[in-house]
Amino acid sequence: MPHILHIDASANLTTSLSRAASAALTAQQGGTVTRRDLAAHPLPQIDGPWADARLTDPATRSPEDAARLTLSDTLIAELQAADTIVIGAPIYNFAAPASLKAWMDLVARPGVTFRYTPDGPQGLLTGKKAIVAVASGGVPVGSDIDFLSSHLRFFLGFIGITDVDILAAKDVLPPVAA
Repeated sequence: MPHILHIDASANLTTSLSRAASAALTAQQGGTVTRRDLAAHPLPQIDGPWADARLTDPATRSPEDAARLTLSDTLIAELQAADTIVIGAPIYNFAAPASLKAWMDLVARPGVTFRYTPDGPQGLLTGKKAIVAVASGGVPVGSDIDFLSSHLRFFLGFIGITDVDILAAKDVLPPVAA
């Protein structure tokens, strides 16, 4: 049975198009679902001690450094367990909301979700599919001024998820009767 990681990033908890579209896409996938609501349960921003801890060899990490990485480890485990990642994301000021950027910062871990090779970076989360439902009030999805879609596609590929569909949330949902 497939496992879906369903992530929502919209600050609008009640009437969000990206939330409605990601819920519809998740339901279409079938299987078990892990839910991560980045607005209802905000993630912390990374800081210097966290950045240092992620680069420390796990064998020599202090208990404090291990504790700093606990949430990151949990978020990465959710990604590792998922066959499909469904993300509902609004475009805020032409790009990703801070909540989604915080998630990206916490899951990008050298040696865990990617590694550097002589040929360049290599993503370690391969064999997964991502479906992103993007909502925008005025920025056409996929346009030159939609920096969220290209950034998210690049980021997901960087960590190994190269099968990425980006859909306009309004195209996922049934038309609203006038």
